[in-house]
Amino acid sequence: MKKAADSERALLSGKRGEDDLLFEESIRPHSLKDYIGQESVKENLRVFLDAAIKRNEQLDHVLLYGSPGLGKTTLAQIIAREMGRDIKSTSGPAIERPIDLIITLKSLKEKDVLFIDEIHRLRRPIEEILYPAMEDFNLDRVMSKGVAARPIKLAIPPFTLIGATTRGGAISSPLRGRFGIIFSLGFYEIAHLAEIICRSARIMGISIEDGGAAEIGKRCRGTPRLANRLLRRVRDFADVKGKGAITENLVIYAMERLGIDRNGIDGIDRKILETLVKRFKGRPVGLETLAASINEEPENLEEVYEPYLLQMGLLEKTPRGRQATSLSFEYLGVPFLEGMQQRFL
Repeated sequence: MKKAADSERALLSGKRGEDDLLFEESIRPHSLKDYIGQESVKENLRVFLDAAIKRNEQLDHVLLYGSPGLGKTTLAQIIAREMGRDIKSTSGPAIERPIDLIITLKSLKEKDVLFIDEIHRLRRPIEEILYPAMEDFNLDRVMSKGVAARPIKLAIPPFTLIGATTRGGAISSPLRGRFGIIFSLGFYEIAHLAEIICRSARIMGISIEDGGAAEIGKRCRGTPRLANRLLRRVRDFADVKGKGAITENLVIYAMERLGIDRNGIDGIDRKILETLVKRFKGRPVGLETLAASINEEPENLEEVYEPYLLQMGLLEKTPRGRQATSLSFEYLGVPFLEGMQQRFL
């Protein structure tokens, strides 16, 4: 029973699950031309890439931030391919010791790309190794100990660091300041999501109508990863309950069964809103208290669920905590004035 419950909880989680890994690799676009959405990011990135190639230089360091599932890893891989260079991928939590980072940096070839996911989780001693590496392509090391200790510089090949994070504000100012190119990835428009869904369906050999793709696009929280995840689940309903093709009506039926409404709000979102509106009567609630109230990890609440609820205007952050908006009261069918009055009792 627990596995089934975990599966339902993960359906609209932007975090990548094990079943997402192989699937994403099979449908991942390999060029900037094939990358759908994020138009302003693509246009500017195209200029920066062409300029670096024209000057025969490595691309400046790039920071990508945004909610999970918006395409940061895909964009990093595309940058490496567009530059014709290899990419080495790691993550902040995986770099446990300074020597781990030093070995990785020394293994790079000229103009290679180093991709660090969850870069906000790098420890400070490791960040400090990155500073001279990013600025001067040197590693500062101290040889020997005691009175014989002396600093030396080890040259490394010029490279491009691409950092990805879901928490742009959690990156230290010294590290952030060393990125020459910073892009914020936003939620996708429904038209772009429908295009992504149709492309994935073609690759998977699935028959889908335009109305079906648009209906999935309305419910995937502006996130390509969730769009593709829902496409796979709707395909199951099409094979068992339909005639194999994904229609608009079939998507509506499948989403009702999965408890996902036309705005992409699911059971966990509703639990968050009900807790704020009905239990706390609209009063501000701290992150830890809210997470404990809905039996969810604070990190998941902050990185996975909050961004979309904020985008939808159903939640706001105040100095005193998270607070339901008037739209939340309206969504749950609770009179807003009644809730506001109870806040002061």
